[in-house]
Amino acid sequence: MTIRDQVGAAAREDRAAAHDSWLTGLFPGHVPGVSLVAVGGLGRRDVAPHSDLDLVLLHRGTPGIDRIAAALWYPIWDAKHGLDHSVRTLPEALSVACDDGKVALGLLDARHIAGDADLSAELIAAAGDQWRRTAVRMLPQLRELTATRWASHGELAFLLEGDLKEAAGGLRDLTILRGIGRAGLADTLRPAVRAAGLHLLDTRDALHLTTGRRVDRLIAQERETVAGLLDLDDGDALLRRVSGDARTIAHALDDAWRAADRLRGVRRRGTIPGSPTRRPVARDVVEQDGELVLARTAIGPVPDPALSVRVAAAAATARLPIARATCEWLAAFCPPLPTPWPSTARAALVSLLGSGPGLLPTWETCDRYGLIDGWLPEWARMRSLPQHHPVHRYTLDRHLVQAAYEATAYTREVDRPDLLLIGALLHDVGKGLPGDHSLVGAPIAADVALRIGLPPADVATIEKLVRLHLLLPDVATRRDLSDPVTIATVAEQVGDTATLDLLHALARADAHATGPGAWTDWKGRLLAELVRRVHTALDTGALPEPPEPGPELRSGALPAVHLDGDRVVVAAADRRGLLGAVAACLALHRLDVIAADAAAVDGRGIVEFLTQPRYGWSADPVALAADLRRVAAGDVSVTQRLRARPLPARDGAAPRVVWLRAAATDAVVLELRAADSAGLLHRVATALDDAGAEVRAARISTLGGDVVDAFYLVGAWDDAEARAKVAAAVLAVA
Repeated sequence: MTIRDQVGAAAREDRAAAHDSWLTGLFPGHVPGVSLVAVGGLGRRDVAPHSDLDLVLLHRGTPGIDRIAAALWYPIWDAKHGLDHSVRTLPEALSVACDDGKVALGLLDARHIAGDADLSAELIAAAGDQWRRTAVRMLPQLRELTATRWASHGELAFLLEGDLKEAAGGLRDLTILRGIGRAGLADTLRPAVRAAGLHLLDTRDALHLTTGRRVDRLIAQERETVAGLLDLDDGDALLRRVSGDARTIAHALDDAWRAADRLRGVRRRGTIPGSPTRRPVARDVVEQDGELVLARTAIGPVPDPALSVRVAAAAATARLPIARATCEWLAAFCPPLPTPWPSTARAALVSLLGSGPGLLPTWETCDRYGLIDGWLPEWARMRSLPQHHPVHRYTLDRHLVQAAYEATAYTREVDRPDLLLIGALLHDVGKGLPGDHSLVGAPIAADVALRIGLPPADVATIEKLVRLHLLLPDVATRRDLSDPVTIATVAEQVGDTATLDLLHALARADAHATGPGAWTDWKGRLLAELVRRVHTALDTGALPEPPEPGPELRSGALPAVHLDGDRVVVAAADRRGLLGAVAACLALHRLDVIAADAAAVDGRGIVEFLTQPRYGWSADPVALAADLRRVAAGDVSVTQRLRARPLPARDGAAPRVVWLRAAATDAVVLELRAADSAGLLHRVATALDDAGAEVRAARISTLGGDVVDAFYLVGAWDDAEARAKVAAAVLAVA
């Protein structure tokens, strides 16, 4: 049997049959009133290559049941199988299931393996009957557990490395759908949902075979191999399919929850279906049974083309779901929006984008029924598009909507909140196309802005926001903010304070929508300082003076060491090598440098670092401070310990050096783009020192597994041969 033959429904059935046969051989056949029952995946015969075995040893109060259990469980453990087991009488099993929704769902998949078949049949019948009687009461508890799980694992449809089982839209939700269907509350397992579930099961099979162990999280490095086992073109095709399947399951579960809610509401009110109350919510929109539906006045001979956007805005603002029948009607009968959009549609889009927590579920519902493609034809290309940089958590479509949501936190800080929200939605519209996505996306965003009816001046602002949306974070983390050239260059590109404020808000929204690795307090402080200085330049035409270091660093005995949480500051006699030496000390104390500054002030060198523990635990501050003082005093023993270690093996793209000769007042900028590794800053700073380059300042930017380190080298560096020598020295240690 080839490895591909081990993927699919037939392979899962074969694995279940093999387990059944083996377990039957382990079971003592001479004991009456005892049976072995499979539940969960084994009960359904959905057995992945490295799945746990979910078993219940059922008995009628049989003496010596613990000995029988041990005789079963220990051989399973000895065979290195994962085991989820319990030993219960029939009343005990039903009692636990009555209080625990997860156990109740597991018993719905119960299947006889060995022993007393009549006892197993009693459990299977009683568990199903009990679930049908108690499901409406138990679903709120199960829904609460589901929400907690979703909060922990996220949404599989939008994650670049999602958990196929536990994330929203995953296999765990498919189990809940089966349970709701078995209770008769909704038609949950339609053909599309069944197909999506089979796809996810196949993907999990391939993932287990690829990794050789039980794992449900589809990480980036396994995608290509898994895709090959599934006969898909590449990892991106796999991620798109997983996203579509997860959406199908998540949407079905949303519908099922609402169906259950309606049934509970009918029972609580004592009314009969068909007599719901209707409450007006917005023009042409009413609430009925906790969902938004169209008012009777909305369905005329020629519906308003803006109706779908207006319904979405009303739903997001009211934080209510749109009824499925309403979505289907809008998709089928709402006319396409004209170009340019009417003002009512444009205002509704801004209201939708600015609705806060209601935006994400409403947008996803509209996307599910094809309404978004009608508003923004560009959306189809971006749907479920992977983003390959490790700092990104979401697919492109979710990132854009998330950015609009994050932007609502800054709408009161800008003159044009509507342009901020639209710019946030469109800022990465160029991704997935050849070239720099900011430059490629700017004209696309301008076309969208023109189509939705913005005036020419606003279209130009949207184009500039998309084109320059990386300007502020890139400059803040890679350039010396005390250099007048830095501030003048940014001011010239931005042009006015209103645009500057929009770019500042967009940069923060973008970072928060990217993932936890894209934003730190340090980055926020740098960004705010850059914006403050550029504001001053645009308001007054004058470039602000750089801030002075604190008095504890400008004077006093040297060397001086200051530790403040993740911030490390060292002052010493102004000499070459201080940046690299301190970086070496931090590396030896297992502290990774997130960002760093180096400067010479009043005859003393000052270096400031933002660090994070490499393995999650903090360094000993007493030992760290002692070593830092030794390093600052010129003790080379610390750096020699790091130099004795071998260079890390290179993986992926080769490092690159870029020279920026017009980016500084009295220096040139050498920018290193490379994979991050422990001690990299020390090695590069030392290489520059050995090559005769004087580092005036440095900006260290770490993004995921990559770094962009900018070193300000004093002098004109007109000699190409000298530049080549320095670049070669840096690349040799990167």
